[in-house]
Amino acid sequence: MYSIPLTRFPSAVGMARIPDSEIERIKRETDLVALVQAAGVELRRHGADLVGRCPFHDDLGPSLVVTPGKNLWHCLGACQAGGSVIDWVMRTERVSFRHAAERLRGQLGVGDPTSSAPAVSLAPIAENATDAAAIEEAALVREVIAFYHETLKASPEAIAYLDQRGLNSVALIDRFRLGYANRTLAYRLPGARWKAGATLRGRLQRLGFLRASGHEHFRGSIVVPIFGERGQLVQAYARKIGAKLREGTPAHLYLPGPHTAVWNIEALATSKEIILCEALFDAMTFWAAGLTHVITSYGVSGFTEAHRAALRLYGTERVLIAYDPDDAGDRGAEHVADALARMGIECYRVHFPRGLDANAYARAEAANAPPSESLGVVLRAATWLGRGAPIVAPIVAALPAAAIASPLAAPLGSPVSRAPQGPKVKTTTAHREGERLKEETPRR
Repeated sequence: MYSIPLTRFPSAVGMARIPDSEIERIKRETDLVALVQAAGVELRRHGADLVGRCPFHDDLGPSLVVTPGKNLWHCLGACQAGGSVIDWVMRTERVSFRHAAERLRGQLGVGDPTSSAPAVSLAPIAENATDAAAIEEAALVREVIAFYHETLKASPEAIAYLDQRGLNSVALIDRFRLGYANRTLAYRLPGARWKAGATLRGRLQRLGFLRASGHEHFRGSIVVPIFGERGQLVQAYARKIGAKLREGTPAHLYLPGPHTAVWNIEALATSKEIILCEALFDAMTFWAAGLTHVITSYGVSGFTEAHRAALRLYGTERVLIAYDPDDAGDRGAEHVADALARMGIECYRVHFPRGLDANAYARAEAANAPPSESLGVVLRAATWLGRGAPIVAPIVAALPAAAIASPLAAPLGSPVSRAPQGPKVKTTTAHREGERLKEETPRR
């Protein structure tokens, strides 16, 4: 049976006790409604309460009751669970009381001043047999993502594709654990006739990495993992890189399941101004250019309740919508702007030349200016979509790698500073020969 030693995960031993007064402050000041909505639960008003379907059991409900006035929740259905914001995080993320409290404490801006490491571990704490099984499955997921990541770095065809898209950056590849599925995952598993091999394949099928046929779900694709705030895999996106796909073969794939995670959610904690793209390759284009305060929706119609809840939770003040310059992108941008305006968030529409998305635009302008400058130009020229009077004072986007001033703060045409981009992954001339920007379809 596949197993991972529990000693691999950090423990909370030796950590100072959180004062009771601080626990009460966390329970009082954390927005429970935003937490519940960030978990993908749709809430509707019912008197002084909000109700929705409980995510902890098969709820035909709605059985979940949230009381904003008391910042408490309770399920009236099968699980009968309930409690404070800390109890909610413990149950949704399967972490200990201490780790849940530290997570929320960090969001309130009161982390442990003696530690530079994240206050919450990247894995659940095994407090019973069910949690131990979940850790084992999470470890298997990490092994798959690590395998794809190492496969990409050793694959000239994958590196050549990223290079063609202007995304061959060691910093980007390592930061977001980009991978490549090249049909070799099954070769690394025990034989299907053995019990261990059959068990592993069954788990990978349930997780969505393998199909019932035994083939890899993401075969022939660049894989972009989408992690939750604690480092757990929540979704994964894949983009086929082959030029000749069989008719009907989708170029874009996800793992089965809902889209409840926000890619690069760390950006929300470091900047009050956020760039919103409609696709991951566009968002990675901004990030690789040093404009790291960027997130993405799941397509033009994929701005979800999880996005809204995360923006609300982190107090985002301004969003620059960098959707594609087509009819669908314009409609999607208007929909997002309407939703954000109701939340009191200022919105700007970023405009690209017709027919070019963010990635294609940055590559088309590469001969004239580095992506940080060409993308900075369109950001500074963004048009205001808010209501009332636009904000005059610029917001400075504080970035982890380097402090980058908000593009809207700089005069049009002035250069935008960028974070160090690091070396590219090397590939051979043979893999680049014959590649031309104009020959590539400018889509994700």
